Amino acid sequence: MKKNIIITALTAFVVTAVTLFAFVQYYPAENKVRIEHVDSTPANATLFAKNNEGDFEALDFSAVADKVIDGVVHIRSTVTSTAGNYQQAPPDPFRFFDDDLFERFFGPQFKAPQQRNYQMPPRVGTGSGVIFDSNGYIVTNNHVVKGATDVEVTLNDNRTFKADIIGVDPTTDLAVLKIDAEDLTTLGFENSDNVKVGQWVLAIGNPFNLNSTVTAGIVSAKARNINILREQYAVESFIQTDAAINPGNSGGALVDLAGRLVGINTAIASPTGAYSGYGFAVPANIVKKVVEDLIEYGSVQRGYLGVMIRNVNSSLAEEMELKVNSGVLINSIMGNSAAGKAGVEEGDVVVAVDGKSIQQSNELQERIARKRPGDEVVLTVDRQGKQKDITVLLDGLATDDTSPILAQLGISIEELDDETLVKNGIDHGVAISQILPGKLSQQTGIREGFIVTHIDKQPVKNKEDFERLLEDKIGGVLIEGKYPGRRGTQYYAFGIEG
Repeated sequence: MKKNIIITALTAFVVTAVTLFAFVQYYPAENKVRIEHVDSTPANATLFAKNNEGDFEALDFSAVADKVIDGVVHIRSTVTSTAGNYQQAPPDPFRFFDDDLFERFFGPQFKAPQQRNYQMPPRVGTGSGVIFDSNGYIVTNNHVVKGATDVEVTLNDNRTFKADIIGVDPTTDLAVLKIDAEDLTTLGFENSDNVKVGQWVLAIGNPFNLNSTVTAGIVSAKARNINILREQYAVESFIQTDAAINPGNSGGALVDLAGRLVGINTAIASPTGAYSGYGFAVPANIVKKVVEDLIEYGSVQRGYLGVMIRNVNSSLAEEMELKVNSGVLINSIMGNSAAGKAGVEEGDVVVAVDGKSIQQSNELQERIARKRPGDEVVLTVDRQGKQKDITVLLDGLATDDTSPILAQLGISIEELDDETLVKNGIDHGVAISQILPGKLSQQTGIREGFIVTHIDKQPVKNKEDFERLLEDKIGGVLIEGKYPGRRGTQYYAFGIEG
């Protein structure tokens, strides 16, 4: 029995050996698998992208970063309070001395708390800026230098200069500074209309005071409106990017791979206040126009259509029986406005500006924001299913003598014609045509175009009624009215201190 087992095992071993020998001798060499462990094998992780000719080439940001980094500066702004602030305290029922007497006996340190004033310490903020002109002009964000009494600019080569604020534009959150310096690296403007979703961009700035920081990402979207600017006539048509942007990047550069400026980094969307994947930049076309105006005129020269607008979507198209599902609806037209004089009608849907299609209101605002009063713009509108080109000669923002109460509220108002009143189902009222910083913007969510019909239940038939009912008012105010094209009555409450 044992002998049979041994013979069987030897036979199996011989058969296996012969089979392996035959496999090695006759199996094709190219099909053999050879496994080796090799130390220090050279390897490079390389990212490839197509160039303009469609060929793949290695993607390397170092040359671009080296080209543009000297054109981005670090900004330090100081805001100093010049007025005293009062520390309020409730009356002390156990104080038996007259406050002046108490101070006279025991010194000024015992002055009554409700009368004691103190100086607020200076507030220092930091941000970034971009040199766009060899004469020392720098563009940054308005919020970086807002209220600053001292602005200091540090270049990438560590030279430091005092800067003058040439002008600011809160509606785009841009500002222009100037330093007296030579041998400056400047960044040229790219046509931001040519920027494509998905293309690579670099963000350069000074996040968390980490000077000359470069991050890379792609353009995630265009024409974004995130409702971060609270100014009336604010223009929000941001380039969205996933390049890392943090506090301190404000005012810094967003550049393409040729080193051209495509935008000024302005904001982030984040639940924590730090980078969460979404950054926003003012497009270069808006930046270029704003800085030119600020240098030449000291303020932005902006053309206006004089219309109230709404985004078109499928729900609005069904409600208004529109023939298109995207574009910008002309909700109402201001009296004697540029659009009205050109033949634009309420209910028209703007689908293109100067031959370039638009789908939402912030795109229309961006296109018009590039224009000056007296410029012409061609609006392509859909009117009951038929497209029509209308040439509009843009107006400037109408200005007149503003009464103290309107200045305090931060609004302009205009009277409405009988046709507009009837169309909105009312027989009296005035429209809020402009909202600027003031009590209404601070205390309510009221928007431009609101038609005021009553103040404290008293009818408002004209501008004189509006001012008369408010000019001597102290305390709470209730205004009543409606928005054009919408059903229902809206109420807003606010206070006037006197």
